[in-house]
Amino acid sequence: MPPRRAHHLLQLPCPAPGCARWFRNQSGLTQHRRSLHPNIPAPGPPQPSRSPSHPRDFSPPPPEFSPPPRDFSQPPQPSPPMPSEPTHEDSDNADAEFTDSSERCYRTYHSMLNGRPCTADGEFLPHGAPPTPMPQKAPDDWSPYHNRIEFEAAEFAFKKCHMSAKNLDFLCDLMAATLMKHRDVPPFADHKDLHNVIDATQLGDVPWQSFSVQYTGERPEVVPPWMDDEFDVWYRDPRAMAHNILANPTFKDEIDYTPFHEYDASDKTRRWKDFMSGDWAWKQSDIISKDPETHGSALVPIILGSDKTTVSVGTGNNEYYPLYASIGNVRNSVRRAHRDALVIIGFLAIPKTDKKHSKDDVFRIFRRQLFHSSLSAILSSLKSAMTEYEVVRCGDGHFRRIIYSLGPYIADYEEQLVLSCIVKHWCPKCIAVRTNLDNGGMDRCREHTEFLIGELHGDVLWDEFGIIGDLVLIKGAFKDHLVDWVAKYLKAVHGTRRAEEIMSDIDRRVAAAPSFSGLRRFPQGRDFKQWTGDDSKALMKVFLPAIEGHVPGDMVRAFRALLEFCYLARRDVVTEDTLNQMQDALHRFHRYRQIFDLVVPTFSLPRQHSMIHYTDMIRLFGAPNGLCSSITESKHIKAAKEPWRWSSRHNALGQMLVTNQRLDKLAASRVDFDARGMLTGTILSSALAALTPDEDEQAVPPIAPQPDAHAIEPQPDIDIDDGEVVDGPTVLGYVVLAKTPQRKRARTVAALAHEVAVPDLRRLIRHFLFTQLNQDDPRDPADVPTGSLPRHEGKLQVFNSAAATFFAPSDLSGTGGMRREHIRACPLWRNEYPRNDCVFIDTDSDAQGMRGLEVARIVCFFSFKHNWEVYPCALIHWFEKIDDCADEDTGMWMVRPSFHEGGSRNLAVIHIETVFRAAHLIPMYGSEYIPHDLKFYHSIDCFRSFYVNKFADHHAFEIAS
Repeated sequence: MPPRRAHHLLQLPCPAPGCARWFRNQSGLTQHRRSLHPNIPAPGPPQPSRSPSHPRDFSPPPPEFSPPPRDFSQPPQPSPPMPSEPTHEDSDNADAEFTDSSERCYRTYHSMLNGRPCTADGEFLPHGAPPTPMPQKAPDDWSPYHNRIEFEAAEFAFKKCHMSAKNLDFLCDLMAATLMKHRDVPPFADHKDLHNVIDATQLGDVPWQSFSVQYTGERPEVVPPWMDDEFDVWYRDPRAMAHNILANPTFKDEIDYTPFHEYDASDKTRRWKDFMSGDWAWKQSDIISKDPETHGSALVPIILGSDKTTVSVGTGNNEYYPLYASIGNVRNSVRRAHRDALVIIGFLAIPKTDKKHSKDDVFRIFRRQLFHSSLSAILSSLKSAMTEYEVVRCGDGHFRRIIYSLGPYIADYEEQLVLSCIVKHWCPKCIAVRTNLDNGGMDRCREHTEFLIGELHGDVLWDEFGIIGDLVLIKGAFKDHLVDWVAKYLKAVHGTRRAEEIMSDIDRRVAAAPSFSGLRRFPQGRDFKQWTGDDSKALMKVFLPAIEGHVPGDMVRAFRALLEFCYLARRDVVTEDTLNQMQDALHRFHRYRQIFDLVVPTFSLPRQHSMIHYTDMIRLFGAPNGLCSSITESKHIKAAKEPWRWSSRHNALGQMLVTNQRLDKLAASRVDFDARGMLTGTILSSALAALTPDEDEQAVPPIAPQPDAHAIEPQPDIDIDDGEVVDGPTVLGYVVLAKTPQRKRARTVAALAHEVAVPDLRRLIRHFLFTQLNQDDPRDPADVPTGSLPRHEGKLQVFNSAAATFFAPSDLSGTGGMRREHIRACPLWRNEYPRNDCVFIDTDSDAQGMRGLEVARIVCFFSFKHNWEVYPCALIHWFEKIDDCADEDTGMWMVRPSFHEGGSRNLAVIHIETVFRAAHLIPMYGSEYIPHDLKFYHSIDCFRSFYVNKFADHHAFEIAS
């Protein structure tokens, strides 16, 4: 039996300022320092300075040089004046201008509703006055927990693992048995004790309430069963939830209290990003500020969203109707990062009846009326503070006067119909006739709708205006259309049999798309039963090259135009130029989609028609990537699906409500403890620091002797192919090798040359060292005499992956817009096949997009030490651009592997800093069928020309266009 390893307490803290990591041994600390803090010198021989091998600096900045977070929540200090041309809306209520040199933009703020700090009584404070002191808590007050161990144990057991009651009881017994000889007790007696402690938490406690709704209208002679049913609606006070979001100290640098207009400093054109940069917040402030009593208040727009979700398809009709809320002041990056800025405030009722009565007009009207009446009741607590301010403490410690206003509602098309009381196939935003939506019409407004309802009969409202007039109002285009049209077109042109053959080949092409971080696989192509919105988005990324060669060029261009419109709309910052590009893409889509005339009798489709309203919505509400329905869909997992899975499945809703409340309390406790500096370090480091010297000596067990350090197999690289959200400072990007080298791979230059079948590896390393050590020498290393080249033939370390961290705010990312992906180069991935990813190499920092980037395939990652300097490297196979511009039909650049005149691969050793991020290549399939047995991991080797997939994600769209 091999020797057992002892549990080592973390004893070595990281010396980097602001880093709270602790390590069990010096080796772990060294690897951490090299990967995350390379600019902090380590003890040892002096290291020679090395100029960066690349014009851009992709190294992660040390904490002491990280730029301070920008705070736009306060009116800015006077800055050097810049010329401005305020819009008409700015002229009366514009405040000071603010120059942001890092983004080259400036802002004008609303001067009336400007969120001035005040006292708890609502008296305004002088400019620059400190916030009113908060009630002080003892530094060791973990209430209702006794200590940090109890809190972290509760969070781990309930939130991270959500152990069943039975397993939690068993864990408590195990801990009790372990601690018995020390006459100590475990943190909790059993699962009931743990739940009771969480329930006793006052922070984040917004209790659930309910009301019942029943039909009260006229009853027929034979009463349908639904008329006697009571429908329960569960909700939490949206006003209290808004208070919690406003008071969250983690949002203090990511919240805007004042509406503003942002302009590009170079050409003075508007920019739209977060919600408060839109025209709606400014115009709403103009309306509210007509009352002088509101001056100095902060506008807090309430953003709602709802969407039915099915928690289990296989075990019956388990459908729920969650209602979510957020506030418009929180920036898009926080809302996208799921940092408790979007909260669940209700579960709406879903009335059901038998098939006989399901299509009755009375039942349909009741169902719609139930929705609107429920929203009216839930939101009633906000009404008083929509005309008169209330004083609320905010996350920065200041009190402010708050005025609420109902903002936009996040909803898909079906939900928009219910909200706006519009008939299906009509547009909920304008009065365009449903049979000819492309001709457009004036925008719908409440006054116009109420006038029509008062003047016209219900049948006329339904037929001529698409309005459902029997209600009392409260004061997907890709898969559904284009993909189906392709199949219909192929059948019309080629006949059913031939069309099925082509569609089968398209399916094989979709399945043959190479691996990529965050890319969903379609092993059977696009033909499967359970189709979701996420499936449609994933298919968008690979469908265009799959149909190219099988369909006319105009059809490919129509797909390209639609994809470009969607990707432009999801940009983190939308400018006037972006809006113009969106309009151009929309015009191209309408022009090229005429190819479908053969199979589509009319293009009057509401989902496609809705695209004409996007630019107006962006001007009103800012960039839509913080208000899209995918945010509420993602929230379903934490708010509905996981709590349902954790329930007993019997009367599950009550258990789901309690679970959500406990999760909110744990999250609020973590925010409070972290804000008071009580969660620094790890649970082990904090326990070790709290021990007395005598206790410390007794607590540290002797380290068991190990026969050989290399005999301990390291943990494999974590397989995270969906990418990671990274919180931290905003930088352009950097790439680091994996933390653990591969012990079973080559350890010398000669061995690695044999392993990867590159006999010239020694020469390539010497060329690499020459460029690193002689950066001012313009000569090509191939022209330098061999004897003058530096040599390295000693040891090296090989790695199976590298991590690229980059600024990608339009994708799922941290609050600073940072995202991480893993680039693989390993001989056996998942014990099945070799995997060698492709990457972007930054070769020209002055050029834009693909003109400044090259594409290469990673052969292997390795590092070696030369003159005390560690060089992290990649051996790559260059790809070359086929043309000097993107393909006219697909809009994607084309590349092919590069070879020397003799047929050998064009290889090079490069510094890891020159790698930008992973690149996704899709073969140019042409018009021929691909083999039935082609696997996706063979695609890069089997084809000779490729598209650089700019639709792989939103960041790729930015850099590869």
